[in-house]
Amino acid sequence: MLAFDFGLRHVGVAAGQTVTRSASPLTTLRARHGRPRWPEVMELVRTWRPAKLLVGLPLNMDGTESDMSARAREFAAALAGRTGVDTELVDERLTTREAAREHARSGSEHARAAALIAETWLHDQA
Repeated sequence: MLAFDFGLRHVGVAAGQTVTRSASPLTTLRARHGRPRWPEVMELVRTWRPAKLLVGLPLNMDGTESDMSARAREFAAALAGRTGVDTELVDERLTTREAAREHARSGSEHARAAALIAETWLHDQA
């Protein structure tokens, strides 16, 4: 699977493994006003051939939708439409904060946030 941490200027990407229930940060793509460079996204999908795509859904701490929730939903719908791959939204509360704490150790906080989104989904499947 591939997981995406959607943002207006950056989209973090990570690869997840269902066997080990782990994920690794891959890369951070640039975006402009929430629009990624789609050829780069499509190249990742062609290279990794994921069975599932995950997109972090930014919710408020009380579980309500945030302004970014609608944008993340639009990104997920575009991703599913362009790739034809099953795409699922994953609650990403706290992943960005956790990724920022780990940033100094593991590289890009956006890609690390995507890995945490994948790990959240993987652990929820147990």
